[in-house]
Amino acid sequence: MVSLVLCVTLWLSVWHVQAAFNTADINSTIKNLLQHYKIPEARARFDRKPVFSRDPLAGNMEATSVFMSGVLEKYEELIGRMLEQLPTPTPHTAASDQLPASAAAAGGGEVATQLRYILKKVQLLKKHRYHEQEKFLRELRALKDIQMDNPVVQSKALGEFPLLYEKASSINVTMTSRRRRQARRNKTRPRA
Repeated sequence: MVSLVLCVTLWLSVWHVQAAFNTADINSTIKNLLQHYKIPEARARFDRKPVFSRDPLAGNMEATSVFMSGVLEKYEELIGRMLEQLPTPTPHTAASDQLPASAAAAGGGEVATQLRYILKKVQLLKKHRYHEQEKFLRELRALKDIQMDNPVVQSKALGEFPLLYEKASSINVTMTSRRRRQARRNKTRPRA
């Protein structure tokens, strides 16, 4: 049992160090890319109007997780467009995805290498941490494509309504009950 705890502790510490190392590599890569993608007017970059809203980040974890999945998807699309817009595409190698900014080759292909590195990081994060959220977003987008004027769709939707209405009603009650229990638990805990 002691060896298991020791192994888990060691694994967690190595994972934490690796995550910090990746963050340093990403920050360095972004710093280099910002030299290429300079905005002539500094006020435009720091105008307090972010590209991605920060409001959903203050919500509950489920909503934040779904929002972050959408943000990662947009970053994947944005970086893909940035790669397409580069003047001279360079040959893509598997090794170039693994390079941090400090190891990227100098010259015209440096920006493309760094963009591919960031793109790979986004794709890995989506794959390993946001798979369920991506599925949810796809299903949410499919709602937009429902044919509202189709009589068959209208009839089927009416038939499905009681089940879906009951489900929607019970989710809200369950979440409210959970919040009340948590609030009661927090009130009854002795303060240190």
